[in-house]
Amino acid sequence: MSVLLILVPLAAVLIMNLPLHKLMRKLAFWVGLVLCMLQAVLIIRMPIGFWNTQPDLLYRLLLFRPFTDNLAFVMFLSIAIVGFVSLLVARYAIENDGSKLFNFTNLLLLAMAGMNGLVVSRDLFSLYVFLEVSAVASFILIAFNNGKDALEGTFKYLVLSAVATAMILSAIGLLMTVTGSVSFKTLSSVMGPNSGNPVVLLAVALLLGGLFIKSGLVPFHGWVPDAYSSAPSATSILLAGIVTKTTGVYALIRVVTKMNLLTHQVQVLVMAVAAVSIVVGALAALGQSDFKRMLAYSSISQVGYIILGLGIGSNLALAGAVFHLFNHAIFKSLLFVNAAAVEKQTGTRNMDILGGISDKMPVTGFTSVIAFLSTAGIPPLSGFWSKLIIIIAAWKAGFHVYALIAILASLLTLAYFLSMQRRVFFGKLASGFEDLKEANLWILVPACLLAAITIGLGLCIPWLLNSFLLPIRSIL
Repeated sequence: MSVLLILVPLAAVLIMNLPLHKLMRKLAFWVGLVLCMLQAVLIIRMPIGFWNTQPDLLYRLLLFRPFTDNLAFVMFLSIAIVGFVSLLVARYAIENDGSKLFNFTNLLLLAMAGMNGLVVSRDLFSLYVFLEVSAVASFILIAFNNGKDALEGTFKYLVLSAVATAMILSAIGLLMTVTGSVSFKTLSSVMGPNSGNPVVLLAVALLLGGLFIKSGLVPFHGWVPDAYSSAPSATSILLAGIVTKTTGVYALIRVVTKMNLLTHQVQVLVMAVAAVSIVVGALAALGQSDFKRMLAYSSISQVGYIILGLGIGSNLALAGAVFHLFNHAIFKSLLFVNAAAVEKQTGTRNMDILGGISDKMPVTGFTSVIAFLSTAGIPPLSGFWSKLIIIIAAWKAGFHVYALIAILASLLTLAYFLSMQRRVFFGKLASGFEDLKEANLWILVPACLLAAITIGLGLCIPWLLNSFLLPIRSIL
């Protein structure tokens, strides 16, 4: 089944580019939607027999062995949801240009195949290969509209990605020299006895550095604001919602846990980078006037929370990291969906010239409130619970300063999103937008879907904690 998740999108791309091209051009969008929905349905229905863990869905999603197969479950589901949403927004933004929609669908399916392949990788080299497949598709998607800003964003992403690639390949070569293998299973067994080997230490440093770049963590975040803000709306959703999470964050989690890299030195490094990313991302978002650029810096901050959970290393912290990874894929995609609606309907992303448009775009305004409250960690939305788990895990592990940083950064998150809501949606309607209309169903459907997941999961968590996640009680 894992192989099919790679081969089916690739086969779809191949078939769509064979003869009957005109027919395929019309069907491509619907093929992409169906494949995303099929992946989501299969992953949700599969676990009882396939994942071979506990039978309760949320138990596998959050606890307590999140790095065998249940992390893969989270990633496959996230890829399917964000891919589905991105396609709908592409249909909204591209409108009647069938050629562009066809090309976008092809590239999305290639990225999807690469991400699915990365998730099922069991060795470092396979992980690298699929990471590059996703990255190449992403480069083209960022520059999809051939605008000057988009090409600049693509160039920055390409250059830093090339640096990350060189670092990862160098690490793979060094580890191969020392251990004779690149499989996670073998590396896990030999890393301990070789942990003091200078060559191994250099390889670990290079590997972590490359994945920090891919994750967009501070101080390796220079490509993120330009790539996210200059890309087409549907690409921004794909990048912020799942591509960076898969090629960077997920890969980092897999490598650190599967290779037993979380020594004291690595823990200090990972947690320091996470804390700096949380704070710098939040502070930078405060000073932005471009809607999408502010969301890009917000993503850097929120990824920091996930990596903080990884650095803490306890079962509870890892569960919180996995949960926040899924939550971030949902609420950040929702925020970029709303940014796409605002940009399309008003013709601008400049928050300083907007205002009061919630009266004209009530659904967009309401779902934006849901997304930013979840991002800021306001109960009872899903983002609150994942942040709470990470903060409690940090406090219980003795990392009190990091727990306080996480709490204070949430207040900064609330501050910049309140500023965004005030400047864009609240108050008196800005001049020139009297005839503004709500976006159409192509974008309202995904916005409502993502908002429903955010609300529903948040409301269900207390019941799930009592009913299924019993091991949490002993930890708390």
